[in-house]
Amino acid sequence: MLLPSLLRRRLFSSLATATAAAPHISPLTFSDTWAPATVSHISPATSDHTLFHLTLNLSSHQSLAARHVSSGQFLPLRVPSSCATPPLLLSIASPPHVAQLDSEFELLVKRVSGSVSDALCKMREGDLVEVGEVMGKGFEIQRLWSGHVGGDDVTLVLMFATGSGISPIRSLIESGFNENKKAEVRLYYGARNLERMAYQDRFKYWESSGVKVIPVMSRPEDRWSGARGYVQTTFLREKHISGPSTGAVLCGHRQMTEEITSILLANGVSKEKILTNF
Repeated sequence: MLLPSLLRRRLFSSLATATAAAPHISPLTFSDTWAPATVSHISPATSDHTLFHLTLNLSSHQSLAARHVSSGQFLPLRVPSSCATPPLLLSIASPPHVAQLDSEFELLVKRVSGSVSDALCKMREGDLVEVGEVMGKGFEIQRLWSGHVGGDDVTLVLMFATGSGISPIRSLIESGFNENKKAEVRLYYGARNLERMAYQDRFKYWESSGVKVIPVMSRPEDRWSGARGYVQTTFLREKHISGPSTGAVLCGHRQMTEEITSILLANGVSKEKILTNF
């Protein structure tokens, strides 16, 4: 059923709150099928409790788990007590092989007081939520390699994420998308400060897999010695772009994605090799 325009607006507002604002969002169609899923793990993802790790057990719905085939896909989720409100639409944070092997979805939820996400973050292990069909194509990563749009393989992949927009980027990194490829990969990851930056415990693992992580703080503590400001301004200062041989993956605030896209296009990066998950 195609959502009425008012409901779509409310849904997209939830999407911006729960994951990250997107510059362009196509109309979405929901199925009427909702399946119960058990919360198997929940814990704070940041020290200020603004983001939460949530793991759902889908062992009773393996066909639903099997639909997660691409990093960047979305999962509609609702709390049974809040079924009258639009569902949250969350990017799946775990790589597809976790769904295939373990029948689990890992999510990163931004907690907003008084919202459905607030109720979700207050749940306990063993509680039930309801999930819909996995949605979206995800990141069309094949565009970066030869035999697809734009010709030759890229030699540099730039990733940009802000806030909870790191969720689908984490999925992509841990999917091994660059396995057997020789591209240099850099991740510019922006947050207000270290207290609001998720997945810090995974940075060494990401680095060992060939991803250079560049944390960027907009309001850092005095002791912070790394990049300060915004992702786009940090990138603009460092800017090392090799034009047609560069690809990019973006997820985060609208201003960041728009400004980064403009910078990339102005420096010869093909529009077809600038990937989003919507």
